[in-house]
Amino acid sequence: MKPQIAELLSAAIEALKSQNLLPADLEASIQVDNTRDKAHGDLATNLALTLAKPARKSPRDIATALVAALPASELVKKVEIAGPGFINFYLSDASTNTLLRAVLEQKEQYGRSNEGAGRKVQVEFVSANPTGPLHIGHGRGAAVGDCLCRLFEATGWDVTREFYYNDAGAQINNLALSVQARCKGFTPDHESWPEDGYRGEYIVELAKSYMNGDTVEAADQSFTGAKNADDLEAIRHFAVAYLRREQDLDLKAFAVDFDVYFLESSLYSEGKVEAAVNKLIENGYTYEDGGALWLRTTDFGDDKDRVMRKTDGGYTYFVPDVAYHFDKWQRGFVRVVNEQGADHHSTITRVRAGLQALNADIPQGWPDYVLHQMVTVMRGGEEVKISKRAGSYVTLRDLIDEVGRDATRYFLAARKADGQLTFDIDLARSQSSDNPVYYIQYAHARVCSIFRKLAENNWSWDQATGLAALGSLALNSEKDLIVKLGRYPEVVRNAANSNEPHQIANYLRDLAGEFHTYYNSEKTLVEEVDVRNARLTLAEGVRQVIANGLDLLGVSAPQEM
Repeated sequence: MKPQIAELLSAAIEALKSQNLLPADLEASIQVDNTRDKAHGDLATNLALTLAKPARKSPRDIATALVAALPASELVKKVEIAGPGFINFYLSDASTNTLLRAVLEQKEQYGRSNEGAGRKVQVEFVSANPTGPLHIGHGRGAAVGDCLCRLFEATGWDVTREFYYNDAGAQINNLALSVQARCKGFTPDHESWPEDGYRGEYIVELAKSYMNGDTVEAADQSFTGAKNADDLEAIRHFAVAYLRREQDLDLKAFAVDFDVYFLESSLYSEGKVEAAVNKLIENGYTYEDGGALWLRTTDFGDDKDRVMRKTDGGYTYFVPDVAYHFDKWQRGFVRVVNEQGADHHSTITRVRAGLQALNADIPQGWPDYVLHQMVTVMRGGEEVKISKRAGSYVTLRDLIDEVGRDATRYFLAARKADGQLTFDIDLARSQSSDNPVYYIQYAHARVCSIFRKLAENNWSWDQATGLAALGSLALNSEKDLIVKLGRYPEVVRNAANSNEPHQIANYLRDLAGEFHTYYNSEKTLVEEVDVRNARLTLAEGVRQVIANGLDLLGVSAPQEM
């Protein structure tokens, strides 16, 4: 309803301009917000306060003039001026009925928009090193990243999901050495075990598969175990493919798929790192000092310049990141969001500085970053730290097996990413109002139960008769529910624009709470036909919006619980 109120205010401004009460060239920014207190109406604007200075009048006088110039509308029951010049709007029954009609007519499309207009957005998330099973931090990244993709799709963007594999470096070498040690029959307590080797049970499984000559396929890779414990290169390739396949299976169990798997090694093999470095040198943003090559990141807001190429000739870790993101820009992504762990914070300024130094017309502040904090897993009031299979951390598969995909996804996405998260296994498994995902799903199932009971009573309902009976919704609690449904499209847009899928989770929890309260206080299947049909229509609207919102979180909407 905010756009409609904004249109009324825009018409009032034009009227005041024609009366010379406002400058003819004034460009007003109209903002309509939800009120915090229902006593002050449903919607409010501070427009009069922003217009007071250019109009050279008091905000109160401008508010009075704006209200007088508002076109008549069946959507507005009453308009009041409050405080120094706030304008409060009380919506009419006709307006709330319009909101509910939109929900039922648009169904699964309700809340979706075309703000992205088909522009290309890429979301890089998870991007775990293929050195072991996905841990719970990767799970949080998977939940948040996938929800972001769903939000962008719901707002009209052309979305690409991308997984960046660090398939080179010391960690991969340690993985290969660990598997090789197992292939030779060594255990982690043996003197030959690599100092930084991996110790989980999955290394035993991996070594056995390699020595059995198994064939593994993962995305674009396929390798067969060479059965040779001395061939470290063959072990390395097999181990990476084996763990990539395992990660793929875990992500599929989590309802997460990717469009692109990008290998870090390709940046070197295809000369993209060298090309980016040469461009930075050519543009004059580098210098030699102490045998190292430096980038003048201070030219772009960094607190000090950064080494690009070390004295031994190797590149520091942010350099391939610059090349990688330049590749993203060249692929036409006008918007890029990197969902990563908070430990990536230090690289943001350096990567953005490197991209600006390429002089490729890349916008400042590109790409976006969503950094998630660590997850603490609790059971029985105590922290769970170790998975036997992983050896040193709780895996994503552990949680999915314990509490199911729905609860795992919801809990990992329901808190703002930059806040630390405590995952309470006991709460996630409970069937109570304290468990938010159960509480939301139960609201959906409750509505489905109402319609099953309707059939059992040999009563019927259809959308047309329900919409025709909406005048029978006379309770404030019913109007409040409809207004809540009307806010859903705005929540979706805000969540997408701010990269914050937790806004959807919060909205659904609040909506479910309002519905449960209403359900417990008012009977839906009453004898009076119009009241019954109207309340069924309201219930169906709630069910539809909950289903739409849960879909954005990748959580199911069960009909029975």
